[in-house]
Amino acid sequence: MPPWFKKKQQRGFGSGDAGYARLVDNSAVDLSHGVILYLEDITVSFDGFKALDRLTLSIDDGELRCIIGPNGAGKTTMMDCITGKTRPDSGSAYFGQAMDLTRMTEPEIAAMGIGRKFQKPTVFERHSVFENLELALKRDKRVRYSLVAQVDDEVRDRVSDTLQRIRLEGEAERMAGLLSHGQKQWLEIGMLLMQEPRLLLLDEPVAGMTDDETERTAELFQSLAGQHSLVVVEHDMAFVASIASIVTVLHEGRVLAEGTLDKVQNEPQVIEVYLGR
Repeated sequence: MPPWFKKKQQRGFGSGDAGYARLVDNSAVDLSHGVILYLEDITVSFDGFKALDRLTLSIDDGELRCIIGPNGAGKTTMMDCITGKTRPDSGSAYFGQAMDLTRMTEPEIAAMGIGRKFQKPTVFERHSVFENLELALKRDKRVRYSLVAQVDDEVRDRVSDTLQRIRLEGEAERMAGLLSHGQKQWLEIGMLLMQEPRLLLLDEPVAGMTDDETERTAELFQSLAGQHSLVVVEHDMAFVASIASIVTVLHEGRVLAEGTLDKVQNEPQVIEVYLGR
């Protein structure tokens, strides 16, 4: 059992205890081997159907990896297992060298530095862009602290830096509900960045975007890679081609192929089950 988990037990925190999630420091993630995420033989079954079938996958620290595959390939279930929403029937999932994700709750996993963005953007539409980012800031959210929390210069600088990164610096005072679809996607990504994640899971981030928004999103992801690790699930092959050096193809809950996009696109099995040409 990793030392950090023993300490958790000694301090009396139960599974899902919000107090523990506040104490976790994602700088404690052991990246000495250069791998930030490792899944081994992950199996998940729903009523006899194997959504994941001994899935094995690793993501390097700072890597931008694209995951593609037909509907039902297991992409969403894989993300559910990483974030603690779904418990695997068997197999192991590690964040760094010692953080066993299968023994952690969703809040604990998020506190460790894994952020997830779903396909449909979720923002506070009646609050300004600035307020959305300020609300997402990684800090103590207990009521007695939130009541006295102030927007100081450090917070303003953090929000300002994030606004520039997501290219919404001119929209700080605008209500989030008035943003375009693409801008809402960027805002939600910015909200994740305010939480200082080490790993970002992004589910079909450019679905519904204009060509210009898609191009800007590609630039954003490329700027994040290195400082963060990104796992992008996407069906837009032109977008995948613009950002990914390594692509993993899932089919029936397993890795069907992996490598450069040119390589996997020419794999006969990939052509048969996914590309359809």
